[in-house]
Amino acid sequence: MTPSSSLVSKLKVQLKLSISRLRMVQQKDTAIAKQQRRQMAHLLELGKEESARIRVENIIRSDITTELLEILELYCELLLARIGLLEPKECDPGLEEPIKSIIYAAPRTDVKELQQARQLLVEKYGKEFALEAIDNSDGKVAERVLKKLKVEPPDPELVNLYLKEIARTYGVDWPKGEKRQGHGSDEDEDSPTGGQVVKNLEEPLTTEELNRATPPRDLGPKSPVSIAPPSPSTDNVNPRIKLPGPPELKPNAKMSGLKKETPSTQAQSDAKGKDDEGSKKVVGGKIPDVDELSRRFAALKR
Repeated sequence: MTPSSSLVSKLKVQLKLSISRLRMVQQKDTAIAKQQRRQMAHLLELGKEESARIRVENIIRSDITTELLEILELYCELLLARIGLLEPKECDPGLEEPIKSIIYAAPRTDVKELQQARQLLVEKYGKEFALEAIDNSDGKVAERVLKKLKVEPPDPELVNLYLKEIARTYGVDWPKGEKRQGHGSDEDEDSPTGGQVVKNLEEPLTTEELNRATPPRDLGPKSPVSIAPPSPSTDNVNPRIKLPGPPELKPNAKMSGLKKETPSTQAQSDAKGKDDEGSKKVVGGKIPDVDELSRRFAALKR
């Protein structure tokens, strides 16, 4: 017979494979269910209600199976987390429900990895334990697992709820006229007075009153940058905010020497300026005529 430690290690590996496989099957079933829901919406749009009612039962059955696989995945994760409690020969009371639920439900699924994990559990705890789980003679199998595995036609009310939800999701008007009635009720809820206009309780202000009113200080656009003033401290009693800007240029020795002017240099510069102004006046003045030029030449000859 296989030692208990090696059997538990095999079971640990098989539980990990079962968890990954169960997740893949759930994702696949969910994708198929979405396609089927689109087909149901198309049938409702075409008015084929009877065909949609029959086919929607497959969607309900698929959703129930997906929920069952999710429960079995949680049980596998629980056994994997408490793998140390599977070492003893006797089953731990806290693990009896997940183990018997897996033994009971695994043959009713298409997940081979879960069925192999079930065989290891049967080999671990014996045939009598497995028969109790299969027959559920002690009632240890989870009630929700038993409910998901029941084979019975779905309730007509559940079928109607599924069809309404599919129609609402894909924007189909089913049953006919219900969508428009729903819009009307929404409008009534939005207007609490039933569509009647509520009169203003106070008269509006005149233009003169608005002109006399003082606008609040915080009116107008605010700068997106706000600077909190620094708090005074013992090192800096009067703190000031220094904003970034162009650096202040301080004059050096050369610049200060150039700026200093003596009275003589200032007089020379003034005289030079006057000469420049006089030359500008001559150049820019009126051109002398011939008599003026002759008088000038006569003055030069003297």
